[in-house]
Amino acid sequence: MIEIFPLSPERMDDMTTLFDGQAMTGDCWCMWWLIPMKAFHEAGAAGNKAAFKDVAHASEEPMGLLAYKHGKAVGWCAVGPRERYARAIKTPTYRGADLEEEGVWLAPCFYILPEVRGEGVATALLKAAVELAQQHGASALEGFPYEGDKRRSGGSIQVGVESLFNACGFERLRKSSGSRVIMRKEV
Repeated sequence: MIEIFPLSPERMDDMTTLFDGQAMTGDCWCMWWLIPMKAFHEAGAAGNKAAFKDVAHASEEPMGLLAYKHGKAVGWCAVGPRERYARAIKTPTYRGADLEEEGVWLAPCFYILPEVRGEGVATALLKAAVELAQQHGASALEGFPYEGDKRRSGGSIQVGVESLFNACGFERLRKSSGSRVIMRKEV
């Protein structure tokens, strides 16, 4: 059974266990979409980890959701107010979006341990992200996954795939840059 919980100070050790030592997450600490690229690279792994913890402690809303299986953190979904993700909304992916619309949340990033991929963790996380956004008064939740349902490997899977968002009731707003689509669910 998969259980989902918002990231809280009490769960930060679980987040650290999930992210530290993983090639995909150990350097990033989900700061990629939050800060300018230069600052991200200058901070390095330790700086990004410290910055994430600072933002998480200062934020009124959780920085995201942790998925647990048998009491162990096995997955993560970054989710929060769209304006939190300053770098994400400046990408070509979001070109043409109504960024002045208030109350929109974004789910820009997922990380699932390789040994539990394909077991419904990402789906559980995205469904919980919709609920979290709704609980915090959001009007909609968006994502910018890869078009279609082709599974990718390495760092390319962090944004999800269109079929995941479709399965959770999201609708395609438009094809954005390259192979990405903007998906949205009114909450």
